[in-house]
Amino acid sequence: MDTITAIILAIVEGITEFIPVSSTGHMILTSKLLGYNEQDSIMKTYEIVIQLGAILAIALVYRQRVLNLFGIGRSSRGRGGVMPASRLNLIHVFLGIAPALIVAFFARDFIKSLFGATTVLWALVAGGILMIVAEWFNRRKIRITAHELDDLSYGQALAIGLYQIISVLWPGFSRSGSTISGGMLSGVSYKASADFSFLIAIPIMCAASGYELLDSYRYFTSETIGDFVIGFLVSFVVAYGVVLLFMKLIQKIRLTHFAIYRFILAAVFWLFIMN
Repeated sequence: MDTITAIILAIVEGITEFIPVSSTGHMILTSKLLGYNEQDSIMKTYEIVIQLGAILAIALVYRQRVLNLFGIGRSSRGRGGVMPASRLNLIHVFLGIAPALIVAFFARDFIKSLFGATTVLWALVAGGILMIVAEWFNRRKIRITAHELDDLSYGQALAIGLYQIISVLWPGFSRSGSTISGGMLSGVSYKASADFSFLIAIPIMCAASGYELLDSYRYFTSETIGDFVIGFLVSFVVAYGVVLLFMKLIQKIRLTHFAIYRFILAAVFWLFIMN
């Protein structure tokens, strides 16, 4: 893998990791487009490294929320006096990540067998349909009970965690797409669903990447370390900027817009690359 390719893949990872278009799907499709075997051991190790860069970016963006979870948060004055800065706690986070981690642990080999361009293209379409349905119901049929992240109930956190299983079992479906959709179908606002999706990405991605690194650390050699470092830094910078931009424009960029993009990408790839 040359440096230019390493940078391209890192940019793709940084852009797609936290928006509902599937970073895994984009990495598989981009690797195919560039002529690389996505299952190659060094390539898979590189993907873990640049994913860690994206994790660091989201941890930095949500650093105050993370500190709040461990009781190191700020306090704010409400109508009744001084109130905790956050009512969200570690139980919410646990409920949001436990289902996916359990399924991923026991179905790891099965999930790896599903990785492939065709699987991703179908997942892009199916995930897009779920996103359109979730947005329609959220805006017209479902009563919103959690407008902000601190309004999230334990039941809603668990529901989001259960929806996340879809993305675990179906590469290309999108973790953020499934969790944001799950939140919106459970009575959580679009913004709060996105916030929770990004927040629970930190522990679940750290766990997944850490576990994979146990099998891949031997590929950190003098020949690969340069590109690994470049990829990590590029992914971090791009992911940081994308998350800030997404949260700033969240009221203008609806899930349906991402769904349409997914449909177009799947169609173009199927017609001009696969065939």
